[in-house]
Order: sequence, then structure tokens, then C-alpha cells
Amino acid sequence: MEQYTTILCSRRTYFAGQEHQVRLIYQGQLLQDDSQTLSSLNLVHNCVLHCHISQQGVRGPVGGPGPADQVQVALNVGSLMVPLLVLMLSVLWYCQIQYRQFFTAPATASLVGVTIFLSLVAFGVYRR
Repeated sequence: MEQYTTILCSRRTYFAGQEHQVRLIYQGQLLQDDSQTLSSLNLVHNCVLHCHISQQGVRGPVGGPGPADQVQVALNVGSLMVPLLVLMLSVLWYCQIQYRQFFTAPATASLVGVTIFLSLVAFGVYRR
């Protein structure tokens, strides 16, 4: 790298097509100002410059905080299915024990079958 090369030019040179996904880190500091030169940061030959390549594009601080600065909470409904099914089965088993008179033999057998089936599915999914 040349001493008068800017950070943006370095990203374009070494990470062509991925400039917005690359974050450069030097001495624990995130290099956000793309107009800074390498010499102004005291980057010398054979120094260590860390780079982080994200799957999503990272924008600079031009229009305010970028996606990396915002807290994003993603709700994965699929991960809630097993706890929800366990809760429903627990309620059904509680009702079966407390209100035995409302559960016939086929209903109890069905509850046992559904419990065994969902247990096998859950162990099969989480065994990997």
C-alpha cells in the first residue's frame, strides 16, 4: 500500500465489488472516514490492519447512523414453535391430570401419541 492512498481507495483496490461490506480496523479503532490517508493514520509497511467483511452492506456515517450502529431485533417465529408446543402439551397434560373426567380413553391415548411424536421430532431436529 502506498502512503498517500485513502481508505476508500484501499477498499476498492483490495475488495473490488465489496467496498460497502468491508470495515477496516486499525489499533482497535474502526476506520470510518474514507477520505483519510494511510499516512495520516500512521500506517507503515508491515503493520496489521484488520478487516471485517459482513454479509450485509455497511454504509458510512454520511446519512446518520448506519445499519451497523442500529440495534435490529429479528423475531424468528420458527424458533418459538417448539417452546410453544411444549407449553400447549404441558397445559393439556395438566388438564388431563386435574380434570380426568373430561378426557376419555381415546383422548388420553391421542395425547400420549402426540406427545411421543413431538418428542421424537424435537429430538430429531435438535440432534444435529
